[in-house]
Amino acid sequence: MAAGQVEAAERGATRIADRVVAKIAARAAREALGEVPEGGRAPYATVTVHHDTARVRVVLELGYPSDIGGQCGAVRRRVAQGVRGLAGMEVSEVAVQVERLHSAQALHAERGKVR
Repeated sequence: MAAGQVEAAERGATRIADRVVAKIAARAAREALGEVPEGGRAPYATVTVHHDTARVRVVLELGYPSDIGGQCGAVRRRVAQGVRGLAGMEVSEVAVQVERLHSAQALHAERGKVR
C-alpha cells in the first residue's frame, strides 16, 4: 500500500439501525418458539443499540400449558446468538416479556358455544 493511503477497514464505519436489529431479534424469537399459539401474535422486539452493544426486549405470547421458563430461556439464547451472528453486536441483555398465555382448550370451548 502506498504511503498516505488508509486501509479499507479504517475508512469508515457501519451502523445498523435499531429497527433492523429488532427484526433480527423478533425472527430469532419466532424460530426459538417454533410456532405461534392459535389465536396469538408473533413475537416482536424493541432494541437499543449503543456502539456495538445491543439491549433487546422481546414480547411474546405462549401456549398454555407449557414450560414458560424453558421457552423464555430458549428465546434469550437464540436472540443473543442471532444478533451476534447477523449484526456482529454483543448483546448485553435480552429481556423476555410474556404478554399472554393461550389455552387451546379454552379456545376450542369458546368456539363450541352457541350464541
